[in-house]
Amino acid sequence: MQRFVIRRARWVGEVRGGSQRCYSQLGLASKKDDDMITPRMPHFDYSPPPYDGPTGDEIMNKRREFLSPSMFYFYEKPLNLVHGKMQYLYDDNGRRYVDAFGGIATVSCGHCHPDVVEAIINQTKRLQHSTILYLNHTITDFAEALASKLPGDLKVVFFTNSGTEANELAMMMARLYTGRHDIISLRNAYHGNAAATMGTTGQSIWKFNVVQSGVHHAINPDPYRGVFGSDGEKYAKDVDDLIQFGTSGKVSAFMSESIQGVGGIVELAPGYLPAVYNIIRKAGGLCIADEVQAGFARTGSNFWGFENQEVVPDIVTMAKGIGNGIPLGAVVTTPEIAQVLTHHNYFNTFGGNPVCTAAGLAVLRVIEKEKLQENARVVGSYLKERLLAIKDKYEIVGDVRGKGLMLGVELVTDSELKTPARAETLHIMDKIKDMGVLVGKGGFYGNVFRITPPLCFTKEDADFLADVMDCALSKI
Repeated sequence: MQRFVIRRARWVGEVRGGSQRCYSQLGLASKKDDDMITPRMPHFDYSPPPYDGPTGDEIMNKRREFLSPSMFYFYEKPLNLVHGKMQYLYDDNGRRYVDAFGGIATVSCGHCHPDVVEAIINQTKRLQHSTILYLNHTITDFAEALASKLPGDLKVVFFTNSGTEANELAMMMARLYTGRHDIISLRNAYHGNAAATMGTTGQSIWKFNVVQSGVHHAINPDPYRGVFGSDGEKYAKDVDDLIQFGTSGKVSAFMSESIQGVGGIVELAPGYLPAVYNIIRKAGGLCIADEVQAGFARTGSNFWGFENQEVVPDIVTMAKGIGNGIPLGAVVTTPEIAQVLTHHNYFNTFGGNPVCTAAGLAVLRVIEKEKLQENARVVGSYLKERLLAIKDKYEIVGDVRGKGLMLGVELVTDSELKTPARAETLHIMDKIKDMGVLVGKGGFYGNVFRITPPLCFTKEDADFLADVMDCALSKI
């Protein structure tokens, strides 16, 4: 199938065997020509309504005046996105983009999925907010459905408003339950930006100079950059050393993502979590799985990321994909551990809000009805193969990694030294956007493309993304 179309752009090329080559030849175009061949975006039978709101420049001026200066944005000229439909986004000019970032792994079912929108509207019409001090079936219906997706005795749910809030609560529960303070997390981890979660976060770029006590950061089991490659058990030995030489010999918890999201889509080395969980439990601690980004079928092979390493945590935290963009998070644990919050009063005004929990239940139903976990597995595996083929073509691509529709492409200027290609990443990211694909950026050095699209992503979308990336890389 021909996937390319001539349009005005900087990219030139030829169609040969269904693949895109971005250079001028065969008289198709010269460097001075305006008409270039670029990959064709998949057909989508939908037109967004006309936009008559403020321009990007007007929004930017208000943003500078009224919003925090800490808020940053992508691209030299920020996009003004005004509409979304499934795996696509539209700017103020009506231009369509393939959303390969999903609002930072948040849009699980697709933008404005009709089932989720309908659930939100219907519940808003009935009761927008009351409080958990009264009964309402939406919170219990969702809690029951959510608990059914978790293994073992993980069946008591606490609802929150975000992943940071969920992780803060999980850490407090672990400390209360064990009667100990020390927590072990990983270097390169990201668990949130509040006081306690900032402590477990293992990247200086996300930490401020405030008190962050009782956290020890273990060597990151990174198969690409780590000192032990893919040997999970060797990395686990460092956790044991931290306990023996950095604590009293007993700890409250170990917290980790199964795939580090903000850290650059880093899969933990095989066998790491089983070894570490064993070490932590011998030291009297609990095991906390941060599923904020990897959860809700994103990895394809399993519903939860931790299941890929065949472990069962004591506490699981989640957010982002749980609500398809609605502010919603949760902590799920065992009945025994949950009892610690009965010793004093614990309350969350918006946790379990009927509108949010109605949305969450709709998301679970859509994932099951539309078989989005299987789609994440099939399309994610296909896309990863396409990206690995691109890696073989370009030395700047140091690593392609991840699982399902949580993939990372790391760029380096030296494949032996693995020198981060920071400037090149920014440049290519802009070019990819110009051709109609939105990806994220992460990793401590800012040199990893984060590919976390809505789980309704298709093979045609995957082909378009790979072709666009191939074109952009060919010009470096």
